[in-house]
Amino acid sequence: MTEAIVPDSEHKGLVARLPQRLRDFALLARFDRPIGWWLLFWPCAWGVWLTGSGLQWQLILWLLLGAIAMRGAGCVYNDVVDADLDRQVARTASRPVASGRVSAKAAWAWLFALCGVGLLVLFQLRLEAQIVALASLGLVAAYPFMKRITWWPQAWLGLVFTWGAPVGWVAMRSDRLEVLAALYAGSIFWCIGYDTIYALQDREDDALVGIRSSALRLGNNVQAGVIAFYALALSLWGLAFWLLREDWVALVALLPAALHLMWQAFTLDPTDPDNPLARFRSNRFAGLLVAAACLVVGNA
Repeated sequence: MTEAIVPDSEHKGLVARLPQRLRDFALLARFDRPIGWWLLFWPCAWGVWLTGSGLQWQLILWLLLGAIAMRGAGCVYNDVVDADLDRQVARTASRPVASGRVSAKAAWAWLFALCGVGLLVLFQLRLEAQIVALASLGLVAAYPFMKRITWWPQAWLGLVFTWGAPVGWVAMRSDRLEVLAALYAGSIFWCIGYDTIYALQDREDDALVGIRSSALRLGNNVQAGVIAFYALALSLWGLAFWLLREDWVALVALLPAALHLMWQAFTLDPTDPDNPLARFRSNRFAGLLVAAACLVVGNA
């Protein structure tokens, strides 16, 4: 039973209780690894809360549902496109499509079902936000191919995985786009940082099969690179706060997130198999800290 569960599954017990067929579809959408939808969701919350529109709990819950569904759909699409590559990497060889337990046809049907949930969420947004959300589809479709043509697929993932910041912002307001631009740019560097950490798990296999990543490109300078990416993220988020509210006190709201991200970077140990995954997963907490800062600064 456990052979069908990927090595970095977070809820092996829960997933293992499902019948094999249902378990495979749950694994295909990464329901066993909620870290992915947290990382997709938090920028949505940042965008909403920094606008100064209050808690907006109903919208926030819709965006959380959308993050779960669309992260799942993106993983299904990625697994269909990457099935041949996944078979050559130890950590991904057991994935449902790569292993043959789920056919490509069934995977596509599951993808469209998840997109149906995403469409339901889309209809909860005002028209301007719907347009912004749909504008990300081209970036999403191109992402699985980036690891074949660039050493920096993490940068492309940054564009895709933090698109919720513009969606959340435009769902509330369409002005002060310079604030949004700084928030989104900082989010991209945050994503590059945490996905570089994640890519450390696959460096040896990636090198063998020809997959490119920032972790490989940085070589022995991975830790310095992550520090730089997180420093840029914090600087741009600070700029967004300053543009919105020229008050040095507002920047103090970022201090908890800054301390956490620097803890990640300075305690990163690429030689320890468990260290990078733990640091990567801790970004759900980093996202929460930035969300709290956006809520305080936006609604002060």
